[in-house]
Amino acid sequence: MNSQHGHDHSHAVVTEGNARKLTFALILTSSFLVIEVIAGFMTQSLALLSDAAHMFTDAAALAIALAAIKIGKLPADDRRTFGYQRFEILAALFNASMLFAVAMYILYEAYLRFSQPPEIQSAGMMIVAVIGLIINLISMRILFSSAQDSLNVKGAYLEVLSDALGSVGVIIGAAVIYFTGWMWVDTLIAVLIGFWVLPRTWILLKQSINILLEGVPEEIDIEKLRNDLLNLNGVESIHQLKVWAISSKNVHLTVHLLAPCADRNALYREALEMLSHQHGITEMTLQIEEGACAADAHRHEGDAHEEEMAADSHRR
Repeated sequence: MNSQHGHDHSHAVVTEGNARKLTFALILTSSFLVIEVIAGFMTQSLALLSDAAHMFTDAAALAIALAAIKIGKLPADDRRTFGYQRFEILAALFNASMLFAVAMYILYEAYLRFSQPPEIQSAGMMIVAVIGLIINLISMRILFSSAQDSLNVKGAYLEVLSDALGSVGVIIGAAVIYFTGWMWVDTLIAVLIGFWVLPRTWILLKQSINILLEGVPEEIDIEKLRNDLLNLNGVESIHQLKVWAISSKNVHLTVHLLAPCADRNALYREALEMLSHQHGITEMTLQIEEGACAADAHRHEGDAHEEEMAADSHRR
């Protein structure tokens, strides 16, 4: 007996809301990016240019996340039966890769500058960094709630968060340079920004790759799931258990349940309830196998048939 079940979870409403938030954050970020790049070159600040590089990846991340939502809403067809939902994960993977590359570039540039730090205009650096921090905080506030539900939006949120921290670092660096004249502090701040960003980028990269490799999602405890299935009424054993995700919130499961003497409709309903409420599985395919009881039934039918044949022959 094969059965399938799926939940929408108001997906269209959620993605539409995410798209509006991302659009607003993208407009804010892109507007400030131009100012920060010009100011970075004018002030000779690597920390400010580092912040501008992150701001650029912010803008790219927001644009890609927005495109992912638009493409992800395209309907399924005969060639792509899951539709384009996984584009969200490709976008998150691209964002993480881009942020990783930028962090490595800043670290390399900092290495070159440590021996000969340039003259830095700390006042201009401070003003631009404060404006950048305000822009980032607004964008973070807009994206925060959606980042909990979408790996795509989470990627964009992490970009903005890292940039906000970068702005704080630049502000501190500008203040120190203004009062002490220590130009090397600018390079140190750029390095600290890079080291802070890399671990968070790695986590996002790892999550994205796990989904693309159809690994078990991190939020699923596979041992508990296996035990919960085995504890269902009438289930003797399970096999072919597979759990994977199409996107960050669209988890799929297939499993064969050997339940020879169970009421299959009741078992299906019980499994459905358990999987959706306890494990958050949104799509499932359950195959309930008859096994031994079916064989026993066939054997009893055969015995009865033989007895009936013997009785007929005796009557004759």
